[in-house]
Amino acid sequence: MPLLADVAVPVPLSQAFTYEVPAALASEVRPGARVLCEFHRRKLLGVVLAVSERSAAIDPSKIKPLAALVDARPALPAELLSFLQELAAYYFAPIGEVLRLALPAIEREQVRALKAQGELGGVLDLGRAKQVGGRKVAYATATDAVEEPGTLRGQAAAVLALLRANGEQPVARLEERYGNARSALKKLAERGLVALEEREPPRDPFFRLPEERDVPPELNPAQAEAAARIDAAIAALSAPGKAAPPAPGEAEAPGAAPREARPAGPSAFLLFGVTGSGKTEVYLRAIKSCLDRGRGALVMVPEIALTPQLVARFRARFGDELAVLHSALSDADRHAMWASLHGGKVRVAIGARSALFAPVPDLGLILVDEEHDGSFKQEEGVRYHARDMALLRAHRAGAVCVLGSATPSIESVALVRRGKLAELRLPERAHREASLPEVTLVDLRRFGAGPSGDPLISLPLHRALERTLAAKEQAILFLNRRGFAPSVVCGSCGNLTTCSACSVALTYHRGRRRDARPLAPGGAPAPGPAAPPDERPQGGLLRCHYCDYAGPLPERCASCGSRTLLLEGLGTERLEATIAASFPEARVARLDRDVAGKDRSQAILARMREGKIDILVGTQMVTKGHDLPNVTLVGVVNADAALGLPDFRAAERGFQLLVQVAGRAGRRDRPGRVLIQTRNPEHPAIAFAAAHNVPGFLEREIRDREEVGYPPATRLALIRIDAVDEGVGRGAAAKLAAHARTCPDGLARRVEVLGPSAAPIARLRGRYRFRVLLRARERGPLRGTLAALTGLMRDGIDRNARVIIDVDPVAML
Repeated sequence: MPLLADVAVPVPLSQAFTYEVPAALASEVRPGARVLCEFHRRKLLGVVLAVSERSAAIDPSKIKPLAALVDARPALPAELLSFLQELAAYYFAPIGEVLRLALPAIEREQVRALKAQGELGGVLDLGRAKQVGGRKVAYATATDAVEEPGTLRGQAAAVLALLRANGEQPVARLEERYGNARSALKKLAERGLVALEEREPPRDPFFRLPEERDVPPELNPAQAEAAARIDAAIAALSAPGKAAPPAPGEAEAPGAAPREARPAGPSAFLLFGVTGSGKTEVYLRAIKSCLDRGRGALVMVPEIALTPQLVARFRARFGDELAVLHSALSDADRHAMWASLHGGKVRVAIGARSALFAPVPDLGLILVDEEHDGSFKQEEGVRYHARDMALLRAHRAGAVCVLGSATPSIESVALVRRGKLAELRLPERAHREASLPEVTLVDLRRFGAGPSGDPLISLPLHRALERTLAAKEQAILFLNRRGFAPSVVCGSCGNLTTCSACSVALTYHRGRRRDARPLAPGGAPAPGPAAPPDERPQGGLLRCHYCDYAGPLPERCASCGSRTLLLEGLGTERLEATIAASFPEARVARLDRDVAGKDRSQAILARMREGKIDILVGTQMVTKGHDLPNVTLVGVVNADAALGLPDFRAAERGFQLLVQVAGRAGRRDRPGRVLIQTRNPEHPAIAFAAAHNVPGFLEREIRDREEVGYPPATRLALIRIDAVDEGVGRGAAAKLAAHARTCPDGLARRVEVLGPSAAPIARLRGRYRFRVLLRARERGPLRGTLAALTGLMRDGIDRNARVIIDVDPVAML
């Protein structure tokens, strides 16, 4: 029988394709390896899923041979490959697109090898397979060998002395100091006194500066108990390399029953600790426990929280033997990190959502910090949820998984109640002198504007800022709206200026031209009076925060031609200018996506920690895990903004933001204070946040969700439809909804079909958007209906309409 390989190729199809394995490659082609294969007269990079001797299900003459093997060692280890296949099945995603998430860039040396084999003739389509490598840097290191006395002179002796004193050095840097460094190094290498190595240079900003090793602090009783529970779970794991992953389809998605090979005790935990309770120290102890037992660890954090400050804590404990994966990495740096993990040089990976796919060797631990954060859900392409999939990967790998948060997600709390997660509590702040801040609600229906004149800078908030500045302490003002003004309205006819490609208002950004005073060197405000915020727009740009359109402010209203264009609402840019004008002696800065370019956000936070900023204005970027000891005041400028969105999770998200930003205050010996401005102080999210009552809010929210039939009481899948032509999109949505209702589970009412309807944001990037929501009490009927819809999507829907299945949706707009 022929040797056949099932290969996934990077096309939007859920199936794998069968190829014949040539005799010359029979002993080398293994699952997880990349291969070059012909596909519709193109040559694509595919991934081998399985290899077996069997009879072909189709005409053998139609089966093409594999063109070449790219990886001598499989790029995807067996554990990771099995997990990715399960992920693709759960999210109804094309297997080739899923595998691409975990594949490294192809090395130029591999491309050259394929060219040498003559396999790159014809039409080669590497798709989005990026190429890296080529530029390498020579490094020199002194060995432990000792030279005979008097045998070295001149530059050879000087170079060796420098290497012994300062450690490894790039050869190019030695040449800058010693003109004949290369010949000297060659002589030293011949005598075994120096080792020379070529490799790609490190460029990741997280590793630019050396980090001193730290001394682990003493744990408080709650931390010690949590660390001991996790350590016991890790100790109960099987020896590294012995836990074979189950076959695809064996394990259910998150929350599935444990396999027999797993330890009897819990292996998945929810670490529920108040802000500042020392969760990171528990993580560090868990990683050490994992490494001590010869296994690898994976740490996932929201992208916004992945900062040099956080990575520095891990480097201080474990040195540079870790890989950091984040969106700002170049292809070459990302490949270097991947290679260090894949080759077993490092066993710890830390990163954002995509770190889920890191090839960590002998995976024994997955940590998900701030597990409630919505950014763990991918909203483009393969719409996976990294938190849920972390539970699945840990389960399949026979590893321990820890989800950590001060404001756990409703879904994770439900898993605790169902016995799928064991809860670990950290009820107090880690620093003995620190306590949770006092929270005051400022009812904007009763309090008017302070001296600034802006109704959103109330008199209590203004006075609190004055006291904070007088005490030489720092303050954070939180407003989750970028720009200067959220909208521009015609004063004559009331017309709202909207994006031509999206059904949303354009935000006015004034820029730095007339913004708050810049800081002079050393952090002091630049001389001269602060410019007051404009009441009328002058210059600046209108921006769409969805499609990234940017254009000038029009001279006239597009509807009536009036020149009376008014700025409505308050954004962080305007808030910064207002605060700078009201407190001219204060050093004011802003932290949002508009100013957080490469390294700029870290520079702002560094100045904050150094005491060079008095008041920091920002969006949710200021809420995520920053430890700023001198911050004693947090002001929430408009707590109501996030609570009115047409999304059943709006209250949960608003509550989480309030608790997280409040947690920035009073993290050391100085008591903290939080002012929450609202026109609806009775709202449960606001009232519970003010009382630091996270369990109370979770209890009420779960009860409310149960009453209206939303997760975790039910399971959802959202069918997203969009098209350039509104009629095409509407017709496709109607056809999908009708088909779902006539499916067996739809007819039996085991699956509820809601819609079709226009999406809350009806038009985005020039495409009209519709949706059909499927809801069921059990996963089985929902998946059966989705499977029936995939056939219709493939063959029965107008090709001008784009249809996406979003399982367990998070963004409902």
